[in-house]
Amino acid sequence: MVKARKDSKGRVLKPGEVQRKSDGRYLYNYTDPLGRRRFIYATDLTELREKEKALTRDQLDGIKLYTSGKATVNDTFDRYISTKPNIRDSTRSNYIYMYDRFVRNEFGRKKLIDVKYSDILQYYLQLINEQKLAITTVGGIHTLLHPTFQLAVRDDIIRKNPTDGVMVELAKKAAIKRGIRHALTEREQKVFMSYIANHPVYVHWWPLFTVLLGTGCRIGEMLGLRWQDIDFDRNVVSINHNLTYYPTSENRSSEFHIHKPKTEAGMRSIPLLDSVRDALEILKEEENAYGSNLQEVDGYSGFIFQNRFGTLPNPAGVNRAIKRIVNSYNAEERLNAARENREPVMLPEFSCHHLRHTFATRLCEVESNLKVIQAIMGHKNIETTMDIYAEATDRKKEETFETLAAKLDELF
Repeated sequence: MVKARKDSKGRVLKPGEVQRKSDGRYLYNYTDPLGRRRFIYATDLTELREKEKALTRDQLDGIKLYTSGKATVNDTFDRYISTKPNIRDSTRSNYIYMYDRFVRNEFGRKKLIDVKYSDILQYYLQLINEQKLAITTVGGIHTLLHPTFQLAVRDDIIRKNPTDGVMVELAKKAAIKRGIRHALTEREQKVFMSYIANHPVYVHWWPLFTVLLGTGCRIGEMLGLRWQDIDFDRNVVSINHNLTYYPTSENRSSEFHIHKPKTEAGMRSIPLLDSVRDALEILKEEENAYGSNLQEVDGYSGFIFQNRFGTLPNPAGVNRAIKRIVNSYNAEERLNAARENREPVMLPEFSCHHLRHTFATRLCEVESNLKVIQAIMGHKNIETTMDIYAEATDRKKEETFETLAAKLDELF
């Protein structure tokens, strides 16, 4: 039988109540609507329990505020997020970060029942035109506000969801399109990889970007690869988990975690290209010479990739490296082009995910079976695969006609 916990005076403590041995102070811990652990402190047990009662009253007042139609958008979002106990920690952290950064301090203070469709539209336009947010970022904010208002609809607090149809109208008014990330052209890809391979400072990045461009992995899938995920005999890479790096506390300090793919499509095997095999063998030789990555994350170890400290690189660091490399190349290319009296071949701004899209485009250029492409890329929906395939084939048609035009010009 479990014994009841008692304080120094022999009084039974309720669940959540603790008396600290260090100074005798009392505390009560609870979880707020955002899933964050909170504490109430007091010098004696009577004071603590009065504070607990006040907390309960505040929580009940919050419910009354909501049901009486006096709640703000913030109140409703907090209520919505509290109804999602099973979402991943990384997802919850990103939701709260996005909401707190862009919504809570201004728009979130509006009374829920007063928000109209036009308010939402004007707010999104203001984010784009004044704060210069990308349409994809506004789309992320929309994925938080839409279910927040939908919860109020289902609870009969409001009759209609004011966010319905806003994103469609937004694209028209802002003359922008969500679209998909554009891949690097073959020429851009060759220029990027050649520059890295021949650069004395950036050459150590060559294996990592070769694996990214040769597997089409998401950055978290690639950074989470372990040597046991590579089957050199069968020549395949097994994608069976994802490395995440996200804030886990209120001070926004980030930690690595391992998660399984969200869908079955994410669990897949990718054939090992010769260039990828070469890159992995280089990494194995470096590991034998300088030591392996000893970092452990949620029981996983033996990671392939490591930074100069012998630990895992994070996705933001890889994106910063891309930016440095592109800026360095473009600066040198402008000077070289000016000296040689020619047009410079510039690289566009891009991220790790553009390299995944680049692999998918190269794959679509040589493979017409959409199911094969979908399986290799790990797409949950075939529509995603079809969008990339359509873009790749359109570009290929343009290149084909440019070649044909040049040949026909020779005949006239």
